[in-house]
Amino acid sequence: MDLRIERTRRSIINAFIELRSKKPLEKITIKELSELALINKATFYSHFTDIYALSEHLEKETIDNILANIPRPDSLITNPKQAVSELALALMSQESLVNILFSDSRASILASRLESELKAKIYSQYPEYKNNLEWNVLLTVLIQGNFHAFLSYSKKADTNKLVDIIGNINEKMISM
Repeated sequence: MDLRIERTRRSIINAFIELRSKKPLEKITIKELSELALINKATFYSHFTDIYALSEHLEKETIDNILANIPRPDSLITNPKQAVSELALALMSQESLVNILFSDSRASILASRLESELKAKIYSQYPEYKNNLEWNVLLTVLIQGNFHAFLSYSKKADTNKLVDIIGNINEKMISM
């Protein structure tokens, strides 16, 4: 990619993240973003169709980075403690972006997309679980539960202790 195009794109993204850290997505205008990025509005539109497309691009990139840090999604079934540890580390590696991009009206998107992507990876290794309602519900509870429990308690508890507690609960649920 042309260095100027990449620099402009990075300027747009940095300006968006700065604005998004201060206000809800719905309150950000192309005009203020363009001014902060030192570009004109037409330049913005040559990169993204609208502010939501930019947000979705960054959300997808962040989720892809989280998933890249979970080397064995199937460990949710085979080694639940390891899975919780990997998820916790993956979330912590993207913590600042997660807090900015998935706040306000976008809060529920992260858990849903993580669930969808993790299930797809697990089903590619365990296709017999794909149409099994019990396993689908269990995976939803594990993924959503791990995610929300970790985010809810990560600021209040020691990470290792929290991972251990959630991992123990996962093991009990899988053995049922």
